[in-house]
Amino acid sequence: MRSVNDSDWTIDLNDDTRRPLDDFLALAYPFQVIADPERGFLVRFPDLPGCFTQVDTVDDIGPMAEEIRMLWIETEYERGADIPLPTYPEEHSGKFNLRLPRSLHRRLAEFAERDGVSLNQYAIMLLSEGVAPHRAHASMDRFESQQQRIEQMVHALGTQVGDIHAQMTAYRVTAAAPT
Repeated sequence: MRSVNDSDWTIDLNDDTRRPLDDFLALAYPFQVIADPERGFLVRFPDLPGCFTQVDTVDDIGPMAEEIRMLWIETEYERGADIPLPTYPEEHSGKFNLRLPRSLHRRLAEFAERDGVSLNQYAIMLLSEGVAPHRAHASMDRFESQQQRIEQMVHALGTQVGDIHAQMTAYRVTAAAPT
């Protein structure tokens, strides 16, 4: 048996009978929305290959996502194709196990004790501090990239202004010349 989620229906993978279309239509499939300043929004269903649409406004996302999902499932079902079950993002419990050298474990425990906090709190503080510079570095990279584009645009604009100035000067000379 493969469960869609804990309380939903299940599919017996050894059962040769096909589930009714309505069972698949009733499933909630996650979708992604990607904003494109020039083209509106792309809506895609990662679990349904080739199932995507493009909409102009935020208000269109929900209704169009539902319409394209249903059309995709109906079409694939009529073709006799297998309909994939929805996947859901893994939940994060806030806990994970970490193996580290005993010497590092000892040093971390000593630093935590010196600071008067638990080893867990000390590790969280170190991880948080390590993430902040990484985020700052990524922001700086984006800023530098944007700065380069702006500098290129300013340079191109300066070239265009120089060309226009040269044309106007030539026009004044031509207009002022005696006929």
